[in-house]
Amino acid sequence: MDRIAVFVDAGYLFAQGSAAVTGSKKPRANVVLDAPEALAALKALAAEKAPDCKLLRIYWYDGAIGGARPTTDQAVLANLDDVKLRLGFVNSSGQQKGVDSLIVTDLIELARLKSVSDAILLSGDEDVRVGVQIAQNYGVRVHLLGITPARGSQSHQLLQEADTTTEWDENVVARFISIRDPQPQVEIRNEVTTTEVVAVAVASVEASVADIGAAITVAVEAFVGGLSTTDVQGIATYWETERGVPSDFDRRLLPKCRDAIGRNLERDEMRQARAAFQKAVQNRLS
Repeated sequence: MDRIAVFVDAGYLFAQGSAAVTGSKKPRANVVLDAPEALAALKALAAEKAPDCKLLRIYWYDGAIGGARPTTDQAVLANLDDVKLRLGFVNSSGQQKGVDSLIVTDLIELARLKSVSDAILLSGDEDVRVGVQIAQNYGVRVHLLGITPARGSQSHQLLQEADTTTEWDENVVARFISIRDPQPQVEIRNEVTTTEVVAVAVASVEASVADIGAAITVAVEAFVGGLSTTDVQGIATYWETERGVPSDFDRRLLPKCRDAIGRNLERDEMRQARAAFQKAVQNRLS
């Protein structure tokens, strides 16, 4: 029996998915993915496009800071059935690199080895077109999946190259893409701003280490208190295989603590903030 594989460019999914739901692209940190629901939608499309094929697996391509440790969202996906997480890297400008080459390599290799007869490709980048062409030469049918408006978010050459094209509208995407409620973040900023005023005032009269530590703890607890249940569950999944504060949360946590004390954190203070973060998350989990 023939098999079908699904190839997902997560950068395209998050950017175009948030635009479909809200009308404009949102920062990655503000977008929430319901991973099981997204995978269910992809599997349903695979069954529709190739009803006689069994699913090989879903390849999920994303960038990691430094190309190393996964984020909490990525850790959740990696632990789900039928998913193979493949990571490129994110450069200092926040740009995703190396993902297209991973997609092309896997698509060509699976086609060459006759591991698949069909492939669903969720991407819009012109750079993956060569992989589509070569896979087709090996006899693979490539089904291109886009998110509305696909004609404006996908390469025209890529659209023409594909054997079939499908466009998901906002109704489909809204089943698994949502935007974080900004209100809790506003409340957190207000709490931290108040702490900042107190901390700076105390610092002006040579605040003690205990006062600085208290300000950091308040900022951390406010930050963790504003995390969604999905965030907390993702961190728990991350801790099943990794240690410490996930990089995507660390980048948001330390600036909050810096604002709380009115200056950059020293090494010991960074360690304190991260330890307080882990304790606060564990308290929420319990």
